[in-house]
Amino acid sequence: MRAMDGPTRRPGGGRRAALRFLAVVLIALPALAGCGAGPVDGAAVRDTDAVRRLLDGWATALRDRDEGAYLAAVDPGERAYRDRRRQVFANLADVPLASWEYGAVRTGGFTPAPGDGHRVAAEAELRYRLAGYDTAPVAVPVRLTAVRRAGRWYVAGDDTASGDRQLWEQGRVTAVRGRHSLVLGAGQEPAALRALSGLADAAVPAVAAAWPDGAGPDGDRRDGDRPGRLVVEMPASLDRMGALLGAPPSDYRGIAAVTTTAGEKGGGGPAPAGRIVVNPEAYTALSPFGRRAVLTHEATHVATRARTTDTTPMWLSEGFADWVAYRTADRAPAAIAPELARAVHAGRPPERLPADADFRFTGGADRLARAYEGAWLACRMVAERWGERKLVAFYRAAGTGSVDKAARGVLGVGERELTEGWRGYVGKTLR
Repeated sequence: MRAMDGPTRRPGGGRRAALRFLAVVLIALPALAGCGAGPVDGAAVRDTDAVRRLLDGWATALRDRDEGAYLAAVDPGERAYRDRRRQVFANLADVPLASWEYGAVRTGGFTPAPGDGHRVAAEAELRYRLAGYDTAPVAVPVRLTAVRRAGRWYVAGDDTASGDRQLWEQGRVTAVRGRHSLVLGAGQEPAALRALSGLADAAVPAVAAAWPDGAGPDGDRRDGDRPGRLVVEMPASLDRMGALLGAPPSDYRGIAAVTTTAGEKGGGGPAPAGRIVVNPEAYTALSPFGRRAVLTHEATHVATRARTTDTTPMWLSEGFADWVAYRTADRAPAAIAPELARAVHAGRPPERLPADADFRFTGGADRLARAYEGAWLACRMVAERWGERKLVAFYRAAGTGSVDKAARGVLGVGERELTEGWRGYVGKTLR
């Protein structure tokens, strides 16, 4: 993929891939309340209640930064596991936690780790929130083994088959607090994290200028409409990034950054917690211009996440993020869209707006680049012809209905007329 003057992008785009990640992370835990048609097992209910109390105390110890109480909840017979939890506790020392709790506890869903004592398999949902940054908790499924010894319950192990899915499971976390950002890094030099924080801090006002309060046909604002605070995670390597995202590292090779969401949404509640995960290998290969564009692009996805739905086409969500990233750039359009410019000069101009499938990495780097470039030019055209506020209003309207309806209601033209205008605009702008 192109990694010189513009951002190296992710397969599938920020929004759709973020939703895919959400499906991976927020694994459904069916029947967590123990509802069922069969008889209630009194011993199982007592085990579940005991494990719930155990995890409540464990969470309280971590929130209170009480290492002794935290380790006292871990099986003394599992020395290797105790050492691991001691390290995880230390790794979290610099992470500003507003909440940390275990909910939706269910026992008996899988085979517990082998060993002596009365052992119980427990599925739960770890819910945590970063102080000053998350408006909603991040929810992470966990699978633990609990053991009862001499009338006391302990945590005896967890399912590590999925790898180190949280940054603090990968190493000591260093936190860099910026004016608008919190950068969390593991296995990274502080100087690199400070530089990343500076770009994240610059991205927030850049996005706020393009995505203002009260813009849009309804004139309202929801939590998450502006990226007042950004959380950026930078693992030690591409392999570690893959572990964080629960996917093969090859899926993100050459991809500089990923925006993910995890949390509750709907019913007028807060927008899900947003995370920008940086691939240190691809990101460091970018030019300074490219790095700035990447952070601004991803920050736009964080800001628009509450307004981005399944009805928002990817050309609009990705094109809008690129439009914000390049909004004040002093570069010729052909320099920002070189692949599409080559196609136009070769007599192969695009016939239609990019489809969602065009944003898949499996289609090839050139096709992916043309999809992003065409999407950016579509949003640039709307901003030039109808104005920036109309572009924002169009984006918001597209999240509540069809693109054709949104275009007619905000721009006064249908999707077909919009596409025809874009084709002419691309040819004129890139020639």
